[in-house]
Amino acid sequence: MECPLRAEAFKEAHSRPAGGRGHQGAKELASGYTQGKRNMEICSLIVSTLMNVLVVAGLLYYWELRHIPGALISTGLGMLLADFLSGLVHWGADTWGSVDIPIIGKAFIRPFREHHIDPTAITRHDYIEANGDNALVTLPILILMVSLMVTQPPDAIINYYYYYTFGLSLTLFITFTNQFHKWSHTYYGLPKWVELLQKAHIILPKAHHRIHHVAPHETYFCITTGWLNYPLEKIRFWTTLEYIIEAVTGHKPRSDDMKWINKR
Repeated sequence: MECPLRAEAFKEAHSRPAGGRGHQGAKELASGYTQGKRNMEICSLIVSTLMNVLVVAGLLYYWELRHIPGALISTGLGMLLADFLSGLVHWGADTWGSVDIPIIGKAFIRPFREHHIDPTAITRHDYIEANGDNALVTLPILILMVSLMVTQPPDAIINYYYYYTFGLSLTLFITFTNQFHKWSHTYYGLPKWVELLQKAHIILPKAHHRIHHVAPHETYFCITTGWLNYPLEKIRFWTTLEYIIEAVTGHKPRSDDMKWINKR
């Protein structure tokens, strides 16, 4: 099942002007990063870091050796869900919407448009700019977990121990998804332990992510670990969703992305 406009989009993508830091669209999009947004990112990172520390402290307090198998499984499931959610958000922001949408356009869609024009821009983002948005997304889960740990009796926390390890894994891998993404575009100066994690495919590998950056950027959207990219591509998950949405709404996938890339 394939949308008839996809071939047209592919041709259009390959006739685009070259991107990069000096591209007109990239410069306009980069200028949209405001001090107000940075302040929000700083607050999100401070609160999420504190919440994660509290959850880790609680899990360590109730830790027992018998928890190891279940904790490993629940951690892996948290990583898997984080990878899927990264793909869903990445696909949605890459494919639909506009920078002109109030609030979310400049705050959340803008970085995705900039990234396709200037993929190395992310390597120039510091820790705050790279991870602030994702930290904000995790706050509801973290607040819920901390609230339950504070109010529940010890027996209840032990009984739901693997739910907490799942939640911690999910929030940590969501928070650092863009850090892993940044590292996948960083070809020099990475610590050895980061390169080992990439080679082991525990976090997003460089060669794996390059598949997404082949125009017109319509596949391999998962950017946490990348585990789900191949199976989702095999079942044509994203293609089918795009076909359905375009058939129902008439909106063309990646039209706003094309508009920015073709700016001169």
